[in-house]
Amino acid sequence: MNVIDLDGQVAVVTGGAQGLGFAIAKRLIDSGARVSLWDRDGALVQKAASALGEGAASQVVDVTDPAGLEAAHAEVERTIGPVSILVNSAGIAGGNAPLEEYDPEEWRRVVEINLNGTFYVNRAVVPSMKARNYGRIVNISSVAGKEGNPNLSAYSAAKAGVLGLTKSLGKELAKYDIAVNAVTPATAKTRILETLTDEFIDYMLTRIPRGRFLEVEEAAAMVAWLVSKENSFTTAATFDLSGGRTTY
Repeated sequence: MNVIDLDGQVAVVTGGAQGLGFAIAKRLIDSGARVSLWDRDGALVQKAASALGEGAASQVVDVTDPAGLEAAHAEVERTIGPVSILVNSAGIAGGNAPLEEYDPEEWRRVVEINLNGTFYVNRAVVPSMKARNYGRIVNISSVAGKEGNPNLSAYSAAKAGVLGLTKSLGKELAKYDIAVNAVTPATAKTRILETLTDEFIDYMLTRIPRGRFLEVEEAAAMVAWLVSKENSFTTAATFDLSGGRTTY
């Protein structure tokens, strides 16, 4: 494992109780950061923080609750320290259906969590980073945000929106020492697969030239560099984690 120096950094990782978020939090802690896991599942996030050890803390947070996010951020800064790293990993796949059959309420739920939630979290954290003229932000998008997945129109649209948000925010903050980037993972073996059909999972696997799903540790390795001080120039960019599925 390459050594990434995050000593003295304080990170917030949404969706940190499991999957990509948990793997990213572990890598950040291994690199010297202190991490606050934000998740709406109180029991699960406390268990995750315990598993990660003394470098981890937890907050029960709903990413669709702007007031709750601001309170959680203030609590982290009061009890742990100034937040210099933010990783937005919270998300859901949502329903799996053709667009004309897609439930509008489910569409709104997927967009509210995946896209609006990313906006709300950034909105809560960015002002303090600007005030200190330093920060590193990674928004977790998806390969679906680049090229779309059939029968996942809400998820694909929301993740495409995350890319647009990242590009816009990265440009807004470019004059500060704040880097805002996105990563676009292919399918990884996480609980998000539980909401999808076996047929659709097989379809996604056949789309990956590597011939396998993403390992969560591989995503964590890329994110660890993106949130480090070494990433001092690149911002508003998209970093591919698709195993060759998308090459742009």
